[in-house]
Amino acid sequence: MTTTPARPTGWSPARQRQALDLAARYRHGETVRELATATGLSRATILNRLRMVDTPMRTAQQTRARRQGPDRARLANQLRTAYEAGSTVTALAEAHGLSARTVRRLLGEAGTVLRSSAETRRLTRAGHEAERRRQMDELRRWYEAGVSVPALAAVHECSPSTVYRLLHRAGTTLRPRGRTIAGPATAPP
Repeated sequence: MTTTPARPTGWSPARQRQALDLAARYRHGETVRELATATGLSRATILNRLRMVDTPMRTAQQTRARRQGPDRARLANQLRTAYEAGSTVTALAEAHGLSARTVRRLLGEAGTVLRSSAETRRLTRAGHEAERRRQMDELRRWYEAGVSVPALAAVHECSPSTVYRLLHRAGTTLRPRGRTIAGPATAPP
């Protein structure tokens, strides 16, 4: 009958050298995942060996910043500039093909203080109101140039009642229904 030998209480010189080698590679920028892939050890074993030789561990954010380098910092600064100019996290995510979570993380890395949900809603509402004001002004110019309400509704892909409502909000003096001044739709003056 064979018995399993007892585990040694101290580390062998080979294991100590391995732990010190892993610590040096980690300090020079390799990640735990990269060390595990290179050595064939599990991530838990790598972490255990690094801790046993008192290796200061990086945070996940520090690891990402170190791995990504200046390109990531440049992107984070671009996102910060756009965000502070009024863009939302959702709009930035769509524009850069990133997830909203990644955009928030990059904004945090750039030192951006994120807006509250209420502030974002107010900003979005103000953007929608500015777009609506632009649309109302455009409808008014076309209407005053003689284009009919049904034609404006068709061009803007909305109902005639929406066009009437927007014209009314824009302060347009409405013609009696059915009376257009100009023939075919042309650019307003």
